Amino acid sequence: MRIVIKNGHLMDHTGDHGIADLYLNHGIVEGKNLGGDVDQTIDANQALVTPAFLDLHCHLREPGHEVKENLESGLRAAAAGGFGTVVGMANTLPPIDEPGNITALIEKSKRLGLTRLRLAAALSRGLEGEHMTDFAALQDAGAVMLSNNDKPVTSIHLQRHACEYAHELKLLVQTYPHDPVLAQDGAMNEGRVSQELGLPGIPATAETTMIFRDCEIAHMTGCHIHVSPVSTKRGMQVIEWFKAQGAPVTAEVTPYHLTLTDESMTLFDPVYKVSPPLRTQEDVDYLRDALSRGVVDNIATHHAPHTIAEKDHDLLVAPVGIACMEVAFPLLYTQLVKENLLSLESLLAHLQEKPAQVMGWEAPSLQEGQPADITILDLAQTRNVAPQTFQSKAKYSPWANQDLCGWPIATLVGGKIVYQR
Repeated sequence: MRIVIKNGHLMDHTGDHGIADLYLNHGIVEGKNLGGDVDQTIDANQALVTPAFLDLHCHLREPGHEVKENLESGLRAAAAGGFGTVVGMANTLPPIDEPGNITALIEKSKRLGLTRLRLAAALSRGLEGEHMTDFAALQDAGAVMLSNNDKPVTSIHLQRHACEYAHELKLLVQTYPHDPVLAQDGAMNEGRVSQELGLPGIPATAETTMIFRDCEIAHMTGCHIHVSPVSTKRGMQVIEWFKAQGAPVTAEVTPYHLTLTDESMTLFDPVYKVSPPLRTQEDVDYLRDALSRGVVDNIATHHAPHTIAEKDHDLLVAPVGIACMEVAFPLLYTQLVKENLLSLESLLAHLQEKPAQVMGWEAPSLQEGQPADITILDLAQTRNVAPQTFQSKAKYSPWANQDLCGWPIATLVGGKIVYQR
């Protein structure tokens, strides 16, 4: 099938290509301004046409938690957010710790024909942090990284040997910077706000100590460790120090840690309860600066949907997580790019070629011969955040009723339209 996206403002990591017609043929970028017969025409009306985004960390909840999200609703949410490829996490029920789990999910995602699914496999059996899974078998089945998700490996001995094994296989190990002993039952960031509210807090040290430990293991073993995510100034400074030492370390941040602070918790609304918790304005400012300086390697959504009933529980017992794939780009474009805190080119880079670099994948582009994974973005028109219209099953948002611009108009994966507004 031959498609033309007419009158689009073309931009990718190779540059700003101005207004042009982009031709796609059988799922591949054919070229610009070629002319000739087509089977379908999409008029971009000078909206931004750019490679679809990559999300290296999202929770799609299938199998086992389909009441929160399932593969179809999660991948539809990803497509609505402009994402062409997402990496699903392994904390499902059962966890993704066997090759058959990976094969079944990938095959189902292909049948759905939506956003491309890649999978993280559990680093330890059952995510219990006691015994390593069969990394080679999981990799052969299609796993692109190893992760123990939000259950950090507390045994430094196991972490060392897991990294040694992963390094032999050239598998990335994604680590969660959270010391559960220091964090205890904290519900938010430990600091002035938590003291004023009388809520148990999670200190920044619970993050920085685990980042230092895992980066030291990366330096020792040569294993590529990806810290996911960094939420504090001191945590990012540890990342910077290890990068300067030549350690094979990369790090990501989330949209909510770039746009929200612990002051949000004064509303006592569990919709703001996330892990790691929302931090101080000083932390947010430092993360934004690190993003603009290129210290941060990528932005990942950490899309973590729950039911409204779960989120309506008391703040101390409500689950952590925000569903944000569908608002990630308009949120960051409106609050960072429009406020001149980050360039459009840098924001796109942290959602496109930089996550590809983290994974060792070819950078997505609009160049001839590349996969036709494309998103079309309306940077001019403002729209209200309406959670009830989300493709995700999680019909709530910290940004509900806010006016944002930069919404995806359409997303194509392999030349097929998987979302159109």
